[in-house]
Amino acid sequence: MNTNVDVGGPASEAGGRPLSLWGYCESVGEQPAKIRILVLDEQPLLRHGISAYLNSQPDMMVCGEGGSVSDARSKVAECQPQFVVTALRLGAGDNLKLIKELKTQNPALRILVYSAFEESIFAERAMRAGASGYVMKQAPSETLAVAIREIVKGGIYVSREVALSAFRKSLQRQRKNDYALRPAPSLEELSNREMHIFQLLGSGLGTRQIAQSLGLSVKTIESHRENIKHKL
Repeated sequence: MNTNVDVGGPASEAGGRPLSLWGYCESVGEQPAKIRILVLDEQPLLRHGISAYLNSQPDMMVCGEGGSVSDARSKVAECQPQFVVTALRLGAGDNLKLIKELKTQNPALRILVYSAFEESIFAERAMRAGASGYVMKQAPSETLAVAIREIVKGGIYVSREVALSAFRKSLQRQRKNDYALRPAPSLEELSNREMHIFQLLGSGLGTRQIAQSLGLSVKTIESHRENIKHKL
């Protein structure tokens, strides 16, 4: 990821503007009541960039930022947001568990998750936890504002890449059923805890680091690793 405060890759563009600018501002006839938004991302540059973009929208205002699960809890209590925009991964914290917790405490709270993972299983887990949308980091900048407005109206929003991934998976399942083939291993087999550990392993953390971060024993993490290997 470059240092241009981007949500996506360096090649992502929207209307000729690199996504790193996140400065596209839609023109509207009237300025509606502003949506109070909390932004969560462990990377400060990225978090500040998202906040700057959202604050450039006439109907949105960022009331707080956080970089961890503990930050999220305190900021929600502090600024009482109507909407949360969060990265799928917040350090070593379990963000799916956080989403469930926030929705239990405030069912009216709307949550949008963004991630570099286009596999539909990540979107499915986030939505099951209580999120109302899932967008890709590689999406054009205005996608974020479009998704927020759609969700505030009561809808759901999923990036095109994720929708296509889900469609392809559905076709594959149908073909497997047609030919009575044994399904290939997939991330769907993982529990939420295993999915979380899988992401942490993918980020380069070792077994001991993960155990320390999650407050679990090294033996427990090793057991999860073996289960993940067996399922995949």
